Amino acid sequence: MSRILLKAFLGLLMRVLYRPKVEGTEHIPGSGPVILAGSHVTFVDSLFLALVVKRQVFFIGKDEYVTGKGIKGRLMAWFFRSSGMIPVDRDGGRGGVAALMTGRRILDEGKVFGIYPEGTRSPDGRLYRGRTGIARLALMTGAPVVPFAMIGMDKVQPGGKGMLHLAPVTVRFGEPLDFSRYEGMDRDRYILRAVTDEVMSEVMSLSGQEYVDVYATKARASKAA
Repeated sequence: MSRILLKAFLGLLMRVLYRPKVEGTEHIPGSGPVILAGSHVTFVDSLFLALVVKRQVFFIGKDEYVTGKGIKGRLMAWFFRSSGMIPVDRDGGRGGVAALMTGRRILDEGKVFGIYPEGTRSPDGRLYRGRTGIARLALMTGAPVVPFAMIGMDKVQPGGKGMLHLAPVTVRFGEPLDFSRYEGMDRDRYILRAVTDEVMSEVMSLSGQEYVDVYATKARASKAA
């Protein structure tokens, strides 16, 4: 019920303020497991994604978003959980494994899992090299991958955080990618890289972003140095 109320209120607010243009939602299966994989530029990408997709979208978020104290902390926890976020401690040594297993559980339950293959927000709006977790999930579960791009979000939240600005937004979904030909090969690093690169290529085609063959975390660290 909280999800329905949140989506109804924020969906109306988003339509009034941003009037997003949504393309290709017919590519998202109406039932069964599906992975939505796309570009990541701002803190609110997941919120916009959840509001334009009819099915509930689950995604991974830092557990610190739901562990705050007091009224503010409880409100934040309610907000993020209602929007489909599943908290995971991603800072620990096993954070990546926990996120992967959580995604697998969601898909095994026949639900929709949203993921950003870059692993973190782009530091400059360009599209960076994808991490192979997306490939592992697709090959382990057999779920189709629907690539997507959120265009204009860099104008909505310049720098990826801070106050939101009014700007045109387009959410574009591509045709599902089927990787069943690689069934049972989820431990082959060359296959994992090939699958990941294919997904990123589709995201780049949808978004029109410049591609950088470097991990976003490395680029961010170099920029901060």
